[in-house]
Amino acid sequence: MLTVLSAKPNIMILATGGTIAGQASSANATTGYKAGALGVDVLLKAVPELKNIANISTEQIANIDSSNMNDEIWLKLAKKVNQLMNNGNIDGIVITHGTDTMEETAYFLNLVTKGSKPVVLVGAMRPATATSADGPKNLYNAVALAGSKNALNRGVMVAMNDKIYAARDVTKTHTLNVETFKASNAGEIGYIVDGKAIFNHTVTKEHTRNTPFDVSSIISLPKVDIIYTYSNDGSQVASEAFVKAGAKGLVVAGSGAGSIHENSKNYLIKLLKEKKILVVKSSRVGSGLVPISKEELNQGFISANDLNPQKARVLLMLALTKTKDPRQIAKYFEYY
Repeated sequence: MLTVLSAKPNIMILATGGTIAGQASSANATTGYKAGALGVDVLLKAVPELKNIANISTEQIANIDSSNMNDEIWLKLAKKVNQLMNNGNIDGIVITHGTDTMEETAYFLNLVTKGSKPVVLVGAMRPATATSADGPKNLYNAVALAGSKNALNRGVMVAMNDKIYAARDVTKTHTLNVETFKASNAGEIGYIVDGKAIFNHTVTKEHTRNTPFDVSSIISLPKVDIIYTYSNDGSQVASEAFVKAGAKGLVVAGSGAGSIHENSKNYLIKLLKEKKILVVKSSRVGSGLVPISKEELNQGFISANDLNPQKARVLLMLALTKTKDPRQIAKYFEYY
């Protein structure tokens, strides 16, 4: 009987640094390390089993602490991912990334990637030099997921701690624990066991090829900032500074279901009336829908739906590349 062996998938790893490439002075240290100290080749050496599940190629896009992520790297990464989408020799893409802003990068790519191939972000909560480093297993899982045919057309994903999350839903919830990533509104979409990706459900929000956002010819993104509301709120000063610095939009991390303290809200209403800026209401709570009243709608406020402030900022930036109409942008927040 003739046995036909299936070819291994071709996976491109794009490295951006982060804790997964971090280096500490001691093998026992899990804090106080230098993120993005090691190159992607060092990461691969720690997981020799990768050669058994995929043909790997690599490119170092950046090597930073992800708390320093910026629009320039985002655009470079997005354009590279879309180039690989059109490369018939590549089956899937893995992006190594620091965990601090991983959810933002993942969601950005989820909105601007134009293709069906799996794109998987992966990182670590402990540096590569730690005895208990979680990076090698996470990287193995990410490559396995990117090479799985079941992962096609699922949008951008995050693979951490044996779980698979949709880019839109995932967020970091703990400063140090390896079980930091969660999706409180939707849960994980699957998990990985011994290199096999198992999916529980599919994402219903539109993504990748089904969004109107195209960054192929964009060299810079509109400036959008976040303000935080709190008791005896003094964030009007921050709003004034952001507008003066050229912000085209503001996202408010509101209290409760997106409430904004009157000290700040009155100033935001003034800005909206003068059509100086667009304002999106989100919540600092971490999960749940942000409702919007008819009065607020008429004033020009936009609901972030269930997006957290940092992801609402990503969508507002991209929305502003298409329109300044608050009602159209409100629809984007419903769809994506």
